[in-house]
Amino acid sequence: MARLKGFEKLTSVDEALRIYFETVKPKRLGAVMVPLREALNRVVAQDIIAEKDLPSFNRSAVDGYAVKATDTTNATQFNPKTLQITSKETIRKGEAKTIWTGKPLPNGADAVVMLEHVKRLDHKIKVETQVTPGENVSKKGEDIQKGQVAVKDGTRLKPQHLGLLAALEYSLISVVEKPRIAILATGNELVELGKKPKTNQIIDTNCLVLSTMCQELGAEPVNLGISKDDENEIGSKIKQGLEKAHMVLTTGGTSTGESDLVPLVISKLGEPGIIVHGIAMRPGMPTALALVNAKPVVVLSGNPVAAMIGFEVFVRPMVLSMLGVKNEQRHVVKAKLIRRVAGALGRKVFLRVLVSFKDDEFFAEPIRVTGSGMLSTMTKANGYVVIPENREGLEEGEMVLAHLFDSVKMEE
Repeated sequence: MARLKGFEKLTSVDEALRIYFETVKPKRLGAVMVPLREALNRVVAQDIIAEKDLPSFNRSAVDGYAVKATDTTNATQFNPKTLQITSKETIRKGEAKTIWTGKPLPNGADAVVMLEHVKRLDHKIKVETQVTPGENVSKKGEDIQKGQVAVKDGTRLKPQHLGLLAALEYSLISVVEKPRIAILATGNELVELGKKPKTNQIIDTNCLVLSTMCQELGAEPVNLGISKDDENEIGSKIKQGLEKAHMVLTTGGTSTGESDLVPLVISKLGEPGIIVHGIAMRPGMPTALALVNAKPVVVLSGNPVAAMIGFEVFVRPMVLSMLGVKNEQRHVVKAKLIRRVAGALGRKVFLRVLVSFKDDEFFAEPIRVTGSGMLSTMTKANGYVVIPENREGLEEGEMVLAHLFDSVKMEE
């Protein structure tokens, strides 16, 4: 019956994070080699050094004619310079050679005249503008020089990084191993997606949502399925997760009711067990943080939105630490709140908002909610605003920091 009394004390979000990270001491995982074609969004495990100059030769940056710059001195539309076209590999004084973007500069040439500034007459051209040495030329090593760091350790690879590495002829690269995150949903009322729920049953959405949030971060979800509200079954599945993964997430069964067994089970699985249980946040107050057999375990609320916010606050930074990613935060914009919203003194509130942009200004519209389980509020929102514990609310017109998890709505 003691569990039915609720939480005697709530830990602040900041304190919970501090305690948890000091206890877990997360370290970056090991490195694996992967093909460059499969490396999108993977995290580089060590500095990648250019083993060649890029470009590896002087090349034309435009379509036009390769020339000696001195042959165009004082050339204008009214005083063009006439040059002989050659097809040889070496250009001599008074000669020019047709060249296309990206092609090597012929020997003897030191500049390129754009097609727009030339008139062609049979085997000659009239140059109507003066060019200087190096003009319209990409010089050897101009993009990156041999021995320079092409991509820094800890970088999350985007298409532009892959393009650069491909140009440097890398086909395999060293990246950080994907963190494996085991996910377990608990509750007698849950059924798996694809099965027909009976009366008083609901489809489990948390496993799917949390799995995709893991994938979005570059982690590999390990689905432990659904457990009934049974200590033995819960314990068995969490043990499986600890064996298979680097981290375990559970949803449901984390409050103080008779069927909320997860924290109790975890406390029996290994030291130190539960570190923090009951956090001064809304939504997500029943969240629990644990360490079992040197692996972090986060016990999230069964309410979908509370689970997502709990993931954002506690799981996301832990996964990024495992990947060795630094300073990868949500994009934050300053926005004007379009109406007043109430806070919850003593608790940090994560307010769902729809951020829009109009007349060179961002606006944040609070999403109306009636509970922490309403998934539609997350589909209507594209970010969140934090209301501090010491604020009764935020005023209409107040400038707030909006943390974006989706694109901004553009108002006409």
